[in-house]
Order: sequence, then C-alpha cells, then structure tokens
Amino acid sequence: VQLQASGGGLVQAGGSLRLACAASGRTFSGYDMAWFRQAPGKEREFVARLRRSGGSGLFADSVKGRFTISRDNARSAVFLQMNNLKPEDTAVYSCAADGPPYLISSYYHDYQRYDYWGRGTQVTVSS
Repeated sequence: VQLQASGGGLVQAGGSLRLACAASGRTFSGYDMAWFRQAPGKEREFVARLRRSGGSGLFADSVKGRFTISRDNARSAVFLQMNNLKPEDTAVYSCAADGPPYLISSYYHDYQRYDYWGRGTQVTVSS
C-alpha cells in the first residue's frame, strides 16, 4: 500500500484543518488506518485510529473531543478533521495502515508495528 498525506498548512490557534491520506496499491478496505504525529525533538505519537469498517475511532487523550477520523473506502482515503487547534498540535502528521493479522489494542500506539507508512504533511498552529 502506498500512502500519501495532504492537507497540512499554517493555521491560527482555534482554527481547523482537514487532513487526507490517499491509499493505492492494495484493497484499502482491508486495512485499519491510523494517524500519528511527530513534533520537532519529540517522539512520534499516536493520534487516532479507525477500523476498516469505520465507526467513531480511537483517539489520543490530547486530541479527544477536537479531532475526528473518518474514511471513504470507495475513494481509498482516510481523513483527520482537526478542530480547535492548539500550538501543541504542531507536528508532521503521517498516516499508517494495519493489515492482517491486525494489531491487538495494546499495540495500536506503537507506530513500528504498522505495515505501511506514508509521507507526512506539516501542520503548524500559531498562537
């Protein structure tokens, strides 16, 4: 699976951005999808995850209530809607795909266990 994130940019605190991750190469609907982010000088951290069948998703505590994740299997894409952005949300955001055998929940936050990664997109939130 090839993944490409897009939609990043510069936004003021309190603003919104919608990131997209386009997938190609394999059957997208067979993959659980996740978003991670990495700020300068920090470890990569889990942001959100969505099952292949959709649903409401799983979120890091730091973004819960502000971010939503969705997918469109017909378009082979997953989205991250980010509202009420804060300066601490500044990071490079990347998407990842988890195929069979799927990760158990205790590994959802471990980016190294995902099967495929895409090039990230920069999100900068100014105060």
